[in-house]
Formats: sequence, structure tokens, C-alpha cells
Amino acid sequence: MYEDKREELIKKLACRIKDKRVLEAMLNVERHLFVPEIMKLNAYEDVALPIGNEQTISQPTTVAIMTEALALKPGSKVLEIGTGSGYQAAVLLAMGMKVFSIERQENIFFATRKLFDDLQLRAVLKMGDGTLGWDEFAPFDGIIVTAGAPKVPINLTKQIAVGGKMVVPVGDKNKQSLVIISKVSENELEVEEIPNFTFVPLIGKNGWKN
Repeated sequence: MYEDKREELIKKLACRIKDKRVLEAMLNVERHLFVPEIMKLNAYEDVALPIGNEQTISQPTTVAIMTEALALKPGSKVLEIGTGSGYQAAVLLAMGMKVFSIERQENIFFATRKLFDDLQLRAVLKMGDGTLGWDEFAPFDGIIVTAGAPKVPINLTKQIAVGGKMVVPVGDKNKQSLVIISKVSENELEVEEIPNFTFVPLIGKNGWKN
């Protein structure tokens, strides 16, 4: 039932996404497993969908763009800020990444942890303030922030490995630019921006206040 819709979605994404590994991972990850039952028929539309608690599962195009921007190799260590439904983490796992993910909302965290157990997805998950990062496992080859920040969380830039990247939406609460930060050396960052994205707010000490 869903396979044809998923293939159709990936064909649309291929017009913009050049990294075939990203497309293959998104073809293999069943997005309908990561949305509420009532939303399953819409799972392969190229739109963000609500997952409860004023949170969303990101638009597939957005997931693809962010994943491609990280430019990671299999085996890379990735930190995700905002586990949410778990879909973005599942795509990274399908690409062979070592995934660490932080979720701040208790009921979303436990629901997604159970889903990962049921699907036998092996990511390291914790509940907490993602804007602080995860010092214990830093540095990371890639950091992906799946909520919009008022400014780049400086604490997270310190946890990027040299040669690694961070992708983070930055702007106001209504619209953000996707900021791609490349860590050239311990003291040098290169920054690119892609405009016109919309994410839920990044809540935390180094994000928006609750």
C-alpha cells in the first residue's frame, strides 16, 4: 500500500537531492511508521505532519536537504537535537551512521524509544536539554538540529569535530534559514545559509525560553 507512494516521493526528491545515499535511505525507511495512526495515509506527502505536543515530523524535502548537507560517511558519529518521531534518526541509521539523539519532551521520548526498540533501531537516546549538546560523546562528525533556534547555539559548535558539520535552522519563530557550519579547524568555522524554512522552536538554555 505504501511502497508505491514512497517510491513516488523519492522520485520527486531526486529532482533536488543529488546524494543517492540519502535517497536510498529514505526509500528504505518507512515514514508511515513514524506518524500517528490518523496521519498514515498522508505519510508520503511532502509535508510536515503533527505528531502531538505541538511537535511535527519534518517535511521529507527538509529531512533530505539537512541530511545531504551533513555530507557524512558511513560510521560517522552524529548528534541529533530533537528526536521527535525518530524519523530523521532512522534515516541516518539507514545510512550507516552512529546516532546519538536528545529529546526534551518526556512522552515523546518514551514513545519514540519504544518504537526504536520495536523496530530494532540502534541509536543512543536520552531525555534532556538538547541545546547543551552531549559532552560525554563529543566531538561529533555531524550535528543536526531539528528545531528553529534564535541564534546558533555556541555550545553545540564546540562539540563539532574538526572537519565536521552542523546544520541548524536559525531565525525567528515563524521562519528560519538553514545554517550549515563547517568546522575547518578548532578556531575557524565556515558558514553557508539556505533561506525559507519553518521549524518548531528550539526550547532550552541556548534556545528559546519555554
